[in-house]
Amino acid sequence: MKKTITMALVASVALIAGGNVSSKLSSVAKISNKNCHHDTTFVDTNTNLMWQDAHYTTQEDGAFKNNRSVAKAGTHAHAVSYCRALNYAGYSDWRLPTKEELMGLHRIPGEVFANHRDSDFWSATPAEGRKYFVVYSADAYPYERNSHQSNYIRCVRCNAR
Repeated sequence: MKKTITMALVASVALIAGGNVSSKLSSVAKISNKNCHHDTTFVDTNTNLMWQDAHYTTQEDGAFKNNRSVAKAGTHAHAVSYCRALNYAGYSDWRLPTKEELMGLHRIPGEVFANHRDSDFWSATPAEGRKYFVVYSADAYPYERNSHQSNYIRCVRCNAR
């Protein structure tokens, strides 16, 4: 009797699991070992400017939200230093863009960056007092910000040929 119940239980499990169970596993897709985040750029052919289009990390998003400086987010002084020291996409002549360059960039129809944030980006353009202009990427308008606030950073360079 126990043997009959055991056989019935095994047969039921086999049916529920899909019937014919094979000991061979199906092949698994190969996963590329390439880095997912390449040194991507956007070149504005109207201005001949090359823009950094790097992936934003969780740490950078946290720095922006918590008024700290980490890589592509931070104070104005950090932004200037970050762009000056940047070696990206084979170039080392990056700089912080002007207010006008950022405004023109964000007025281009559609989203030109693979890695974007709808937020404020530092410019090199000073405002009154200890403030600098940021440009809000969603509306392309400039706003004055205290230089000690944390904002996102996108570096630019001349794409001279």
